[in-house]
Amino acid sequence: MTTVDELWFLADEASQQAEQAYHTLDDRHDGFVEHERTNRVSRPRFRTLATRIKQCGAPFGAHTIVYRDSGELLLVRHEGVDKWVLPGGGVRPDESFREAAERELAEEAGVDADYDGLAMTTRVSVECDSYRTWGVLPVFEARATSFEPTVADPDDEISAARWFADLPPDTRDRADLVAWRRRQSW
Repeated sequence: MTTVDELWFLADEASQQAEQAYHTLDDRHDGFVEHERTNRVSRPRFRTLATRIKQCGAPFGAHTIVYRDSGELLLVRHEGVDKWVLPGGGVRPDESFREAAERELAEEAGVDADYDGLAMTTRVSVECDSYRTWGVLPVFEARATSFEPTVADPDDEISAARWFADLPPDTRDRADLVAWRRRQSW
């Protein structure tokens, strides 16, 4: 009797959804920067991330780099990872990546912004033992039109939102943000 490895099947379905999501982003946006990273995780975490990827193509949702004309960036304090991060999060079934990024910005930082487009995507490979899948992490860029952050996070993961001229050392994906900032013409 042959048994089907359901975790392998889930990983395969997730990779197919990630491929579709990536091509949709690539077809709709020009000039974004691409990065890659690998996360080695436990079997339960692999299942969680593969399930998220299967649903929308993204393991960590969609995020936004929000900037002021002065070059300051908006970051939020995520207590779950104990770092300053870009506002963003999960994609609901009825949302596009950009709609999710806009909703998350409103919840986590409460500022208004005009979206410029897609700043970057990261191909996130997820591995556990011999299981592998991947998903996209889209990061949009937007110029702030209101400047007083207020946190109204329904998940209670975000404890603060602040503008930074210099990124704090405990900023997640700091190198990617520094590289993005260098490409800007402020």
